[in-house]
Amino acid sequence: MGNLDAYNALRKPPPSALKTIGGGRLKGFTDVNPQWRYEAMTKQFGPCGVGWKYEIEKLWLEPGTDGQMVACVCVYLFIKQDGEWGEAIPGIGGSMLISKESGGLHTNDEAYKMAVTDALSTAMKMVGVAADIYAGLWDGRKYKDAEAEKEPTQKKAEAQKPTALDERLKEFEVDSAWVKQTLTDLQWADVGEYLAKTYKVQGKTVSEMLQKVNQMQLAHFIKELQDRKAKG
Repeated sequence: MGNLDAYNALRKPPPSALKTIGGGRLKGFTDVNPQWRYEAMTKQFGPCGVGWKYEIEKLWLEPGTDGQMVACVCVYLFIKQDGEWGEAIPGIGGSMLISKESGGLHTNDEAYKMAVTDALSTAMKMVGVAADIYAGLWDGRKYKDAEAEKEPTQKKAEAQKPTALDERLKEFEVDSAWVKQTLTDLQWADVGEYLAKTYKVQGKTVSEMLQKVNQMQLAHFIKELQDRKAKG
């Protein structure tokens, strides 16, 4: 088995195993169903206790503010490969045992159970379980980085695609980007008025107006730009 075979097999949970956290400090993040983790581990390594197992190494309490208390757990995760158990993979988790609510302090009798679940998720990350969620890549609907990279790449490609005006400007060995930059450098604010008065064309943008001039007029305008640029 290759080093990444198990990691890649476990990294992407199905949408049905995910839900968006609706409140609290983690609002907006994606939560993974614990039962899917156990199913994924069983599918990859075998039944719990046979192909993988865990041990509770330590239980303890951590005091919080205003009388609150956190139940903490350290677990050791073990995986069997080639008939032998590997080294312990530690995971630490926690859950509120006593929390402060509007009506006062509240005790959670499932705090340690929830802390164990949290600790197991931490340990299982190390072998790739739901790795794409924790890396911020997958939210159950799409790969975020791929979509984020795709959009600017498409826009860049569209921006670089020669326009009809660029085709006409080839004759003068310039393009629309050069025209735009030259106008910016010259700070020629009333260029639209100049085009309308000189070539009798109308348009909302300079590019639109230049599309309407004939080739001789376009040559005249490019020469005007070059002369003004030369003069500084």
